[in-house]
Amino acid sequence: MTPGFLITTIDHVPGHEIVEHFGLVVGSTVRSKHIGRDLMAGLKNIVGGELKGYTELLNESRHEAISRMWESAQKMGGNAVVNVRLATSAVAAGAAEIYVYGTAVRVAKKNV
Repeated sequence: MTPGFLITTIDHVPGHEIVEHFGLVVGSTVRSKHIGRDLMAGLKNIVGGELKGYTELLNESRHEAISRMWESAQKMGGNAVVNVRLATSAVAAGAAEIYVYGTAVRVAKKNV
């Protein structure tokens, strides 16, 4: 992502004012488990503990979805996305969608 590009879950960027509103931007990715992660998850289910393969998969998926949202905002002329929300859903057996959305805006530093 571009340095200085701001992404926030609140409706404003502290120290900045919204000077232009571009509208809804989204990003998503659908990922599936693979056999290696499934085997390790099966073993972890027996002994307990974090399923690190799935944690990595979800982290990669979130990053990809956020990057796609950011690219949409940037193409619209925005330098920030406010009110960002993430959602997940199962789309098929063993596959999940990570969906992120927010409002693309252009912000400027407030004059103090």
